[in-house]
Order: sequence, then structure tokens, then C-alpha cells
Amino acid sequence: MSDASQGLRLYNTLTRTKEDFVPIDPLNVRMYVCGPTVYDFAHIGNARPVIVFDVLFRLLRHLYRQTHVTYVRNITDVDDKINARALRDFGGEIASGTLSLNEAIRRVTEKTAGQFHSDVAVLGCLEPTVEPRATEFVEPRADGKVDMITLIQSLIERGHAYVAAGEVLFDTASMPDYGQLSKRNLDEQQAGARVAVDAHKKNPGDFVLWKLSSPEEPGWNSPWGRGRPGWHIECSAMSAAYLGEVFDIHGGGLDLIFPHHENEIAQSRCAHGTEMMANIWMHNGFLQVEGQKMSKSLGNFYSINELLETETFGGRKWPGEVLRLAMLMTHYREPIDFSVRKLEEAENTLRKWKRGADLAPTAAGQVPVEIIDALSDDLATYATFQILTQLAGEAVDGNDAAASLKASLLFLGFDVASAKVDEGHVAKAIAKRLAFIAAKNWAEADRIRDDLLAQGIQLKDGKDPVTGERITTWEVKR
Repeated sequence: MSDASQGLRLYNTLTRTKEDFVPIDPLNVRMYVCGPTVYDFAHIGNARPVIVFDVLFRLLRHLYRQTHVTYVRNITDVDDKINARALRDFGGEIASGTLSLNEAIRRVTEKTAGQFHSDVAVLGCLEPTVEPRATEFVEPRADGKVDMITLIQSLIERGHAYVAAGEVLFDTASMPDYGQLSKRNLDEQQAGARVAVDAHKKNPGDFVLWKLSSPEEPGWNSPWGRGRPGWHIECSAMSAAYLGEVFDIHGGGLDLIFPHHENEIAQSRCAHGTEMMANIWMHNGFLQVEGQKMSKSLGNFYSINELLETETFGGRKWPGEVLRLAMLMTHYREPIDFSVRKLEEAENTLRKWKRGADLAPTAAGQVPVEIIDALSDDLATYATFQILTQLAGEAVDGNDAAASLKASLLFLGFDVASAKVDEGHVAKAIAKRLAFIAAKNWAEADRIRDDLLAQGIQLKDGKDPVTGERITTWEVKR
């Protein structure tokens, strides 16, 4: 263990309480997080769990040593939306026989998965220990790792699944305590947005483990015919393949509690005959954009890449570390309003921290125990950032505060490259301000002055002693 003065406590969705974290095996702490479905570029809502659980991964590596933590985050590349995208992008080649649908799907997902990896790296996220793809775990494997078809067979043999109308379905009534995570019971599983009701189901809440594929759809051979797996069985197989039948932490977004995580628990427990799938279930809160639910119809749907590479949000591109901090400024379990104002606040905060870190000696400092303690209280990032701001205020050339600040920023996944001022940026801002002054637009002139001051740039107006013209000088104010 590290030098933390208190143990790690995490909020467990399963029990609705904050609990002391006790790993099953301190020499191999195991965490699984649901990754992206790569039918399109990941949107900003997808970024939140990646960033949140990256912080937890870093904390676990600090507490239990880097080599003693296994973090699995999957790639879902079996999905009806992926099929549709492949037909859209490669329909001509598929129709002519020059490309199979499965090959077209691989091309679609290679591109989108590659973009996802690039984007989250810019957000400062570490690579997971293992990143399995769903398509690699459908059929029995040569290495003997758990696969979906074998898992489904086990559920049928144990009396927890049945075949009907060409599908294999999980029998929710066979599990007396089904619904513990979402706190729903079988009587509540009525027709609704997330529960498909079909005549061949024994119960409305029964869900698909395997479904038949038409000739136009991708498929794998199975005992129940050529088909493809349901969504939930994928994560049950991939988590068991690398983490075992019971592991420490399972994470994801709040929207996955039902039906995805609830059904993962049902499949895994019933297939393996275990009391638990994961000991602690963690979920990050919802994200909205500028006070509204993010949707394409509202025109506020942004991919991570759009925010990084285009000027579609707030009229500018945003650095990855600014997006990262903006996500972490709100506690992970709370809803977050993703806004231009929040990004500007994050950017200004980072500048202050970096100016302090610039004063650090060359030798790396230590992450203060206060930082570890704050994060160990269910990832209390707000308290963590208060400590960073205090360190930035105490930082002077070569002192311990500057060294600790630099070490802490690195630990949290932030770039500590020099925060030296971009003189070209300042010159352009001053020129704009002088133009507003000439036009007597005092409000805009004051706004630019205040924006620069928030960035640590203090302006001083005066007159050229020779020409008498107004001039503006500036200095860095720490």
C-alpha cells in the first residue's frame, strides 16, 4: 500500500452506500469498465467514464503498485448500428462480392476505434491493461478463455435460458433476486422503452442472448444457427476472460445500470453459480450540454474529436487537458453541465496551476498524502483541486509546494509543459482591445482586459512619449 493515511472508500451502486474497498487479491486488483460501441466517433458523453475511471486506475496503481492492477475496457464491435454503417459505407463492394459484410464491419470499426484511441490519449488517459474486442470472444477460443457461445450453453444447461423463435433468451424468472442493482423486480418489467415485449418470451423482461442473422447480417455459427450475440452477453464473457468469475470493480455510465449492467450480473452469476459478479459497481452521472440533453436534433451533439479539432463549440478548439479538467470539476456521481463557461473556467485554473508547476525544481516531487486521501474518498476531485490551488498559491522558485504541485498534476494526467505566455496570442488580444477602444466599445474592451487578467496577463495603458498615441504594455501576474 501507499503512504495514504486512510483507506480507499468507494460508492457502491449495488448497496447504495459508500464502502471500504477491500480487494479480493491485493496483488491483482481487477476492474472492468464498459467501453465504446465503435459505430461512430465517440461523443463527449462517452469521454466522461473514460476520464473518471482513468483517475481511479491511476489511484489504484498508486495504492497497490502499478503491476498489481488489471484494468479491462472493452470495444463493442458487434452492433446493429455498426451493421448499418458498414452497409452505408461499403454497400457497393458488398453487393458486388468484393467485400464481405464482416470485412466491411471490420473496416468501419478499425477506423472509429482508432479515432477513439487517439482522442482519449489527447484527453490524458492511460491505456487499459487489456482492451478486448467483442468479435474476438463470440466463438470458443484456442486459448480456452471464456467466450459467449460457451457461456450461453452453460446458461441453457443450468436452466437459466431457453430457445424460442430462433432466439436464445435469458429466463429472468429463474433468478429469484434479479433486479438488485437497479432495484427493479420482475413485476415492474412491463413494456417500455428499454424492454422489448414479444409473444415468444416467457416474461416481458427476458432478454436476448443470441439472435439469428439474415444473409445480409454478420453472423457466427452456433448450436442455435448462424447468428450473433445480444449486447449484454459480450461484457459477461470479456470480463470473465480476463478478470475471473468474480472481480473487484465494475464501472460505466449511469445509463448502463438498466438493462445492461443488471443483465450482465444475471448472466454471469447464473452461468458461474456465484453470489456476485463484481463486488463494487460504480457509475458516473449524466452529461448535458449548455443545460440541455445532448442530441443531434438539438444541434448540441459533439464528438470528442470535434471539440479537439474544430471550432464548433464556443467558436474555438479546446485542448484535451481542458476537456479533462472540465469533466473532473464536477464529482463523478453528479450530473454535469458541459458548457463553454465551464471550459473557460477549467482553462484558467490550469494556467494558474501550471504557472506554479513551472517553478518546480527539475527533480520530481512527491504526490502529497492529502491528494491521495482526497481521491481515496470516492474520488473527491473538488477537494483535490482545492489542494492544488493552495499549492499553486504557495509555489515559489524551487520550493516543495511547486514540486508537489508538478508531481500531482502528472499523477492526475495533466501535461506539465511550461505555461509560458503565448506572446502572439497576447498581441492579438491587445490589438482587438485597442480597436474596441477606438470605436468606444468599452464593454468589449473591458471583457478582453478581464479575460487576459484571468489568464495571468495584466495590462497597463499609457501613451507613447514620442507620438502621444495610446499604447498598452503587459506583464505576467502570478
